[in-house]
Amino acid sequence: MSELSPLAAALAECREKDVQRLIQERIDAGAPAAEIVGECNQGMIELGNRFASGKCFIPELMFGGMVMKAVTEKLAPMIETDAAGKTVGRVVMGSVRHDVHDIGKDIVIMMLRGVGFEVIDLGVNVPPERFVEAIARHRPNVVGMSVLLTTCYESVVATVEAIRQAGLREGVSIMVGGAAASPLLSENAGCDFYGKTAVDGMKHACAVVGVA
Repeated sequence: MSELSPLAAALAECREKDVQRLIQERIDAGAPAAEIVGECNQGMIELGNRFASGKCFIPELMFGGMVMKAVTEKLAPMIETDAAGKTVGRVVMGSVRHDVHDIGKDIVIMMLRGVGFEVIDLGVNVPPERFVEAIARHRPNVVGMSVLLTTCYESVVATVEAIRQAGLREGVSIMVGGAAASPLLSENAGCDFYGKTAVDGMKHACAVVGVA
């Protein structure tokens, strides 16, 4: 973690007071909002790496997401007037039809927003047609489906097929994750990516839009 800036390292280690202090110091020094957010994004990516390697756990991941949310709210007035502060990409997320669980989905969303994505959260029990409508309206780079129940396998298949039938399949990368998801389900349903963890989903979205 030595290559990270002090601000990025503080966020990666969930040191909230240090994050707040360092951000204020950067603001007082006249640093552009996009530069500050960029450092924080690197911190969130490092936090994800720490989670993936077992150095921290879901509570830290969620806390880091909450700290990042507070950071973006603080910097929002500056970002709005800073062209470089635009989002890195757009993602549509939802738990598939008949699945009402949202914890895993919400963690992925926090991670994605933490690294600069605009995320359209469709919620839970999302039928295929709502995914299709959201893709047509928002033109996302990535669509993410969460599935916790094995009884909802068919919903994943039906959603991908509905996207294909609507003529929207080629323009979007589809990822699936959750306790009931697997590489086999991803392949059989015609998805592009299976994410075992929230970090995997975040990294895939970053790869799709070319963000390191």
